[in-house]
Amino acid sequence: MEGKAVLFKRFADIDAVDIEVDTEDVEEFINAVKHLGLSWGGINLEDIRAPECFVIEKRLGELMDIPVFHDDQHGTAIITLAGIINALDITGRNLKNVKIVVNGAGAAGIACVEMLKFVGIPNDSIVLCDQHGVMHKGRQLGMNEWKLKHTIETKERDLKDAMKGADIFIGLSVRDVVSKEMLLSMNKNPIIFALANPYPEVNPELAREVRPDAIIATGRSDYSNQINNVMGFPYIFRGALDVRAKSVNNEMKLAAAEALAMLAREVVSDEVLEAYGGRGMGYGKDYIIPTPFDPRLLSVVSPAVAKAAINSGVARRKIDDWDRYALELNSRISPTSNILNLMYGSVKSSPQRVIFPEGEEVRVIKAALQWHGQGYGTPILVGRVDKIKESLDLIGVDSLKDITIANAAISSRNDVYIDYLYSRLQRMGRLHRSCVRDVKTDRNVFAACMLACGDGDTLVTGITRGYSESLSDIRKVIDARGEVFGLSVVVMEERTLFIADTAINELPTAQQLADIAIKSAAAARRMGHEPRVAFVSFSNFGSHSQKESDRVRQCMDIVASRNVDFEYDGEMSVDVALKPESLSLYPFCKLSKPANVLIMPSLYSASISSKLLREVGGTTVVGPILMGMEKPVQIVQMTASVSEILNLAVLATLSHPI
Repeated sequence: MEGKAVLFKRFADIDAVDIEVDTEDVEEFINAVKHLGLSWGGINLEDIRAPECFVIEKRLGELMDIPVFHDDQHGTAIITLAGIINALDITGRNLKNVKIVVNGAGAAGIACVEMLKFVGIPNDSIVLCDQHGVMHKGRQLGMNEWKLKHTIETKERDLKDAMKGADIFIGLSVRDVVSKEMLLSMNKNPIIFALANPYPEVNPELAREVRPDAIIATGRSDYSNQINNVMGFPYIFRGALDVRAKSVNNEMKLAAAEALAMLAREVVSDEVLEAYGGRGMGYGKDYIIPTPFDPRLLSVVSPAVAKAAINSGVARRKIDDWDRYALELNSRISPTSNILNLMYGSVKSSPQRVIFPEGEEVRVIKAALQWHGQGYGTPILVGRVDKIKESLDLIGVDSLKDITIANAAISSRNDVYIDYLYSRLQRMGRLHRSCVRDVKTDRNVFAACMLACGDGDTLVTGITRGYSESLSDIRKVIDARGEVFGLSVVVMEERTLFIADTAINELPTAQQLADIAIKSAAAARRMGHEPRVAFVSFSNFGSHSQKESDRVRQCMDIVASRNVDFEYDGEMSVDVALKPESLSLYPFCKLSKPANVLIMPSLYSASISSKLLREVGGTTVVGPILMGMEKPVQIVQMTASVSEILNLAVLATLSHPI
């Protein structure tokens, strides 16, 4: 239970305390727990055997007005139901027209049967078995009132009989009880949930060999389709607690199962794939349920549970702004995401058309799908339809609904783009036919023309070409507005830093440093931060008289002449800029607090610093954000993940003046 308390905190930011009750007497246990209601938001029961667990949970639920939830029962049932929903969808079957065999009539087995019946599966369609055989009418051996509720009229007497013609097998029992013959006797495209742990009811390799048409799930993490309760209990309690629910009812359990099932149909993020060693994951036979480390679980399952609690009348608190609630949930498990959530929220209120020139790449397609799916606007993929569909197949998505595809070779807007490009370049030695070739064959040029001609709001590129090459392509079409540079945003739990120039100018002049500082301060302010600018060096306020320090001091004079409206000072070392104790040694410094905008003296120091922060962990580094272009254009690193592509798409809008 100490471990379970850690899982509550890690996955849902719930403070859980392990309380052991030293009794095996049901009444003593109930009496010990029933008076705790005023001190706790909910109670998770653990490691209580059947049938005592049924009595305890029912009685405490009647006596208390907080959720009392036995995870061994309902957690397993909820995750299993989510998997069953998708397995039936994949095999094209109806929930109410299947034969289900459940082997194991303990806490989890009974809960699974009851959950399946709650969603509409007829009583006679579920055959429940235990070590004594089928639960049939008239059976006496090993029965109790909970088993009796699920007896049926049947001539089947053992598991072998029951498996004949079965569509679904759910095992919550012991290892190796399902034979090859039983597998062969099941219907076409059988659904096999062998959940005994660590040794399942049938070896998955054997099941796959005997029934290659099967969908197979286990309780183990080393196989696909793991039925893991950690995808349920933290998020169910989070949703229940946030609306002050009196109980966790069947409507809330079903909402959790359906949310899990629908999440499995979404594109899997690169971060999840990386956590599982790059294993391919996409909705289908080997991916019917999300993975426990999918970061979207909290913001998907908990709101579904909370909504169901409100709609079913067990909530004492209502939530009016569900988008805000989802952002709050994300910030609970990743405080560093709070600033990013605010940025995403700003874009959601003003959806953008984002042009992705590298539209045939899997990472880009995933980013586009998430951009649209999360309500940030309309993605435009530049590429060939057949190639994009091939990439979609790789990630298990069969539709590009509401996503625009622009093929540079055959676009109906090409004449407009060619005329625009030729008008820009005709006096720079470019022939008309060269502009035709650029527009029709260079996707960066084509996409930049789309942006320049108003056919999109933002452009994000870079994963197939280097930063300098991509920028060169785009600058054929889009002009600079003053100094062009890279701004990296370093998001930490306790602060956010802006570092420049991390991308363009190798050794900026004093004039360039001043321009970069002023634009960086403006960008920080647009992102909700009052800028305090430090011109960083190896020296402090003239302590070393060297050429590099002199350049920074010249920059200070230029900034002073501009009458800027933000705090700035320098030159200073990083510790003076960021540590109040070090800053206090220089009482004349113009910074009232530690700096949040760091202007580096060279590209070397800026790039190394930002990449070092990215790699050592504990921070989220976004960027470099390309600053100074007339239109919102961003260039990602060639190794950028899906989330990094999305982050820059958001910041392309926020960092660009309107």
